[in-house]
Amino acid sequence: MHVNFTPGPSQLFYTVEGHSRQAYKHGIPSLSHRSKEFEGIYADVKSGLRQLLGIPEGFYIFFTGSATEIWERSVQNLVAKNSAHFVNGAFSKRYFEIAGQLGKTTFKVEAPLGSGFADSVSLPEQTELIALTHNETSTGVSLPLPYIHDFKSKYPEALIVVDAVSSLPYPDFDFNKIDSVFFSVQKGFGLPAGLGVWVVNEKCLSKAEKISKEGGSIGTYHSLPTLLANEKKNQTPETPNVLSIYLLGKVIEDMNRRGIQIIRKETEYKAAILYQALEANALAKPFVKEKAHRSQTVIVAECGEHTERISKELAKIGLFAGDGYGENKKTQLRFANFPTHSKEQFELLVDTLNAMTK
Repeated sequence: MHVNFTPGPSQLFYTVEGHSRQAYKHGIPSLSHRSKEFEGIYADVKSGLRQLLGIPEGFYIFFTGSATEIWERSVQNLVAKNSAHFVNGAFSKRYFEIAGQLGKTTFKVEAPLGSGFADSVSLPEQTELIALTHNETSTGVSLPLPYIHDFKSKYPEALIVVDAVSSLPYPDFDFNKIDSVFFSVQKGFGLPAGLGVWVVNEKCLSKAEKISKEGGSIGTYHSLPTLLANEKKNQTPETPNVLSIYLLGKVIEDMNRRGIQIIRKETEYKAAILYQALEANALAKPFVKEKAHRSQTVIVAECGEHTERISKELAKIGLFAGDGYGENKKTQLRFANFPTHSKEQFELLVDTLNAMTK
């Protein structure tokens, strides 16, 4: 047994190997992105993702090289001058830094590592984009959905953009209250890295066109107008990762057959038993203290001097935890809780941790 609990790249979804065999059998990796067959694959991914995540009409689904690329593309296309960023870890911080590197005026709302944000936050009136990281992969902090959804009424002129890289497909976003969400496939969707998925609404498209008409730079082959022109034909501007798009479509089909409500309930069950085990453990504790801010999809354990021992004991039985991130690399362990991780695997993980009492 080999179970990869690292939060990305994480354990492959359990059907990927079989779908890969079929892909190679039918020549998918060398398929032209201008072919009718690829157009059918793109269309299937769009319809499947709409069903899985409840994405309404008026939103468009684009492919990029990674979620890291979307950090940059979203700033280029959606910000003429001013953006606001909520920073409480390494990845939300990088989004903020990219906006500054692109010459934007950035406003930062910062919280300590392991913490959420204050309920009342005042942003500059000229804010064009509010960047929210739903699930901070480096620390295991998650923003409650009502917190995210409230910004639309408070700042109706701003675009609400959500980085959901390490939480989708779990969260049930209200798409009436966000303008864009994005993810990459190597976490919750259980695929090899190399594909980003960017969901945007009409308001985002209008903003990109406005910036362009006013002489601003919105990028080239992956600008929103160019992506949209190709998406209408179920095509991409460039030769994309056709194999990954095909596999994403197949995994989405599998998830839809399973049912998103079942996936969400199982995610909550697995998170609950692991947090309970950590609360009772003498060697490790949950890093995020406030239960309302604890991630359901990336559980971070503060292990201190016991980190290496716990990691090795788990590895002996084929359970591989992720290291802590950055300055916490040697004192924390991170556990991905994605749809590919079964209840039985989590129960074994919990039993093993429970056996380590001193």
